[in-house]
Amino acid sequence: MNKIIKLMILVVSNVAFAQVETQKDTISNKLEEITIKATAKTFTNKNGNIKVDIANSIFNSVPNTVDLLSKLPNIQISSDKETVSIAGKGSPLIYIDNQRVGINDLNSLAVDDIKNIEIIINPSSKYEANGKVLILITRKLSKKEGFKVNLTEAASIKKRFNNYLGINASIKKNKVEWKGNFNYNQLNIWEKHDINYQIPDANITANYNVEAYTERPQFVFGSGIFYKINDDDYFSFNANARIQKDFFGINTQTFNKQNTNENNVLTASDNNDSRNFINSFFNYSKKIKLINTQWFSGFQYSRFNKKINTVVKNNFNNTLFELSQNRNQEFDVSVLSGRTDLEKTFKNEMKLEIGGLFLCANAKTDFNVFNFINDGANFSNYNFKEQNTSGYSQLSGKIKKVNYSLGFRVENTNVLGKFETEINPLVKKNYTNFFPKAQFDIAIDSSKTLTFNYSKSIVRPNYSATNQGATYINPYFIYGTNINLNPTINHEIVANFQYKDKSVRLSYYNNSSPVYGDFNFDDSQKILTFIQKNFDKETGFGLEFTIPFKYKIWTINNSFSVYLNKIQDETAIQKSSKPYFYYYSNNSFSLPKDYTFLVNIWGLTTQKEGVFERMQPNFMLDLAISKTFFKNWDFTLSFNDVFKTMVYKENFTINNISSKSNYLADTHEISFGIKYSFGKIKNSQFKEKNIDENESRIR
Repeated sequence: MNKIIKLMILVVSNVAFAQVETQKDTISNKLEEITIKATAKTFTNKNGNIKVDIANSIFNSVPNTVDLLSKLPNIQISSDKETVSIAGKGSPLIYIDNQRVGINDLNSLAVDDIKNIEIIINPSSKYEANGKVLILITRKLSKKEGFKVNLTEAASIKKRFNNYLGINASIKKNKVEWKGNFNYNQLNIWEKHDINYQIPDANITANYNVEAYTERPQFVFGSGIFYKINDDDYFSFNANARIQKDFFGINTQTFNKQNTNENNVLTASDNNDSRNFINSFFNYSKKIKLINTQWFSGFQYSRFNKKINTVVKNNFNNTLFELSQNRNQEFDVSVLSGRTDLEKTFKNEMKLEIGGLFLCANAKTDFNVFNFINDGANFSNYNFKEQNTSGYSQLSGKIKKVNYSLGFRVENTNVLGKFETEINPLVKKNYTNFFPKAQFDIAIDSSKTLTFNYSKSIVRPNYSATNQGATYINPYFIYGTNINLNPTINHEIVANFQYKDKSVRLSYYNNSSPVYGDFNFDDSQKILTFIQKNFDKETGFGLEFTIPFKYKIWTINNSFSVYLNKIQDETAIQKSSKPYFYYYSNNSFSLPKDYTFLVNIWGLTTQKEGVFERMQPNFMLDLAISKTFFKNWDFTLSFNDVFKTMVYKENFTINNISSKSNYLADTHEISFGIKYSFGKIKNSQFKEKNIDENESRIR
């Protein structure tokens, strides 16, 4: 009997061994074909960092990426959709698959290509010093060999009709993967704002009301190839572009009174604007086995070109329209950069990262204005160059219950700005900054963690600040630019307590030379110009709560914050600073028959921040319902800004000029989206990595 048992054990062992040796690949391949259905959490909170699942949520139906960001916690989009900010944090770094990007790239990225979005409060030194918070966008990675195609169509009714049509495709064969996308958007954009202002020194009282409709045919497309050399090495090339035309008329009603002289002016301007953007990069990664270190190197090239022609007519006091100006402006900026990184993990799980980057940017502005009133011409050609060299080191690991991350970054910036007709440069700067960062995560037990961190960061002016162009509003008011802006230096100290998926966060920050709006009045021409300038300083406290929970079919994610922010400048009237509140609540209901219902709410109380008093929507409501049919078809019906509350207000007095303004955004919307998917991908490994850490400054 014992012999029989021993024989059976021997046979079973041999069979098992043979299965492991000969059918290993077969088993792994079969496992890849298994589909596991699970309910993915849309929101994940860890130490105050929020991660949002886009691919498996109703957020995937939003027609464009900028609008998608506006629906996420703490993220705020400006009324002109040209800037992104974080409540209480300011301008963020933005990365797509570890590639540093800006607003142009966001407008060139299809929502259907996004897997998830993370809001990281204290990014490491590796992520560069330009910003104290990071928005990390991760694209989808297909897992099966073959092909996958997504067709999307979204029809949107705002003030006028908008349409979004797109196709995303990916093909993988062995070690090579190709991805491509093409989108055609036909947009009709409405904008409106009004300002009341007083200039006591010139005894001027004025106001204007401006409204504009823009017709924008837009093409967004991109392509990339990834080649996996072996398990550790790869190279890739990727390029994306956006081409658009803007045809828009600006109509302005103006009242201007100086002493006893009153004028009512109607201003009409016809504008023809073209914008082209391209971003391309080449990456190479290799494992240096001799020292067990991963090496990455790459190059990136970006270019943005904008041309605008404007013809302005004015009608004074209900007479006749007369030609006033013909304005031709062109702005072109190109950025070439290269970087290298080394990453080594030691046996005790300690990780050392070092790297460096070199960047060279060139911007050129051609500005030509002909004045029909006096037959005079004004033209200028301004050239701007910037070189940035940086290096970083980051050490992270764990000692008992404490995870630590210590890093620093050194950056040297050399800036030269010069008009072609001038001998001496108008702007000449050369500065070096040191940026330390430290973070400690202390595990109290399996469900509680206490985190402390300190960071120093910088916010440099966008390259568009070098643009000498200006926007003509009426004969008395112009929006201009300031080519001599200095960077803003930020210091921040944060403490965070995490209990399971809930957290509370306390922060203090101090910003030197923050950038905000300013008025300059030309008394000889009686023209008021609104530009950006460096204020003296900004300080503040923030207390933030993240509280998610789930009850049966209802999943809710709440963010509540209170901020006390103080902006100071010697040229401005300093008002009181008072706490203001921000809240965000995302409510998702999983209904029978694969229906999903979404209620998204957010709002801000009045922001009294010393110099500025700002009012944004106190209550913003978005609704959406989604349904999946036949596995491959997704339908979504959305109602955005249901109660038409998206109005921005701002009051301040600076240089003895007081202003009250209202900005209305075209966010009240009904949209219907359809997505159809087919095909499969196997073992996809497509990925990209950051090269140009300053690309977001291109716009």
